[in-house]
Amino acid sequence: MTTAAPATTIQPRAEAARRALNTVFMVNGAVFATWAVNIPGVRDGLDLTPAQIGVALLASGIGAVTSMSLVGRWIARWGSAPVTRVATVLFLLSLLLPVLAPSLPTLIAALAILGAANGVMDVAMNAQGVTVERTLGRPIMSRLHAYFSLGSLLGAGAGSLLIGRVSIPLHAGLVVATTLLLAAVTLRLLIPDPAGDTPQNDTQTTATPAGPVLTLPVLLLGLLCFLGMLAEGANYDWAALYFRDVLSVPGGAAGLGYAAFVATMTLGRWFGDLGRARLGDEQIVRIGSLVTAIGLAVALLWRDPIPATLGFALSGLGLSNVVPVMYGTAGHALAGRGIAAVAAIGYGGFLLGPPAIGFVADHVGLTWALGIALGSAALITLLGGRAFALIRR
Repeated sequence: MTTAAPATTIQPRAEAARRALNTVFMVNGAVFATWAVNIPGVRDGLDLTPAQIGVALLASGIGAVTSMSLVGRWIARWGSAPVTRVATVLFLLSLLLPVLAPSLPTLIAALAILGAANGVMDVAMNAQGVTVERTLGRPIMSRLHAYFSLGSLLGAGAGSLLIGRVSIPLHAGLVVATTLLLAAVTLRLLIPDPAGDTPQNDTQTTATPAGPVLTLPVLLLGLLCFLGMLAEGANYDWAALYFRDVLSVPGGAAGLGYAAFVATMTLGRWFGDLGRARLGDEQIVRIGSLVTAIGLAVALLWRDPIPATLGFALSGLGLSNVVPVMYGTAGHALAGRGIAAVAAIGYGGFLLGPPAIGFVADHVGLTWALGIALGSAALITLLGGRAFALIRR
């Protein structure tokens, strides 16, 4: 990376930006989790079927994909730091929209806005993470994603305490106020993208990965990322509903499976670099996805809250490093446009997975529908070796 500023000036600013990004990722996870644990309450308040809540979740994914097609241009024009600042504030405020929605159509519109804001924030904060990582000269992305998981854990924990004790709008309002305060303190510390560097172009191509970048290795890595994100999204969006509807767990305790999932995902990402150094990327992905499949099998076949909580915990641990490894592998082996394509294909799992599970659940029940996530994890185990073999050529 080229820069004209002295290293003694760059390093303290980059370290401050890294700590600020930790907070940005954490508040993103906290807001995401706050919505997730309130899905059952919003669903019950509007008396929605699984298919209807699936449509609403699909609107969120469509909003995210639509915004991702535009954010690359904004980052190229204004830089990842300014876009991250604006997107963070908009995303935090947009949490209030779905919890205040009085009907299914307004919920769909609210979730489309929430998804769009999250899509911009997701791309921009990761682009800023690349800038900081390159400036520091050491990897930080796995730990950043661990802070997202930590924020999800905190959001789920707060939800378990507040659900049933305060109204959903008050719960969301408290989270928004707290996260906005944290954002106000930290967002100013983000750093400009280096002139002539490539994160902006990489981000822009994420939305439109066309042309020669779509090689067989890219497609296989993208498929693995798609399956990993599908399984991850299924856990995020349906764990609380599984505990509420299938296991008949009442109130805030319905968030136990979700909390177990994000807790072990946080732990796995926090120590993910150590595991990758000892086992290698391929083994981390294949063993992890096998652990996920076993965990989901326990949760779905043994219909009791205690083993189900253990099953979702295993699912989170197994999935924790699948997507980060896919991004890292694509970036090291295939350069910027490769990682952009893999990320774009993979995000389709978040977009299509949770609503697909909702539609299937409407016909055969949620237990069978969550088997889609189990099957996705099993496919990662089976296909992972082929994908990494192609990358090594």
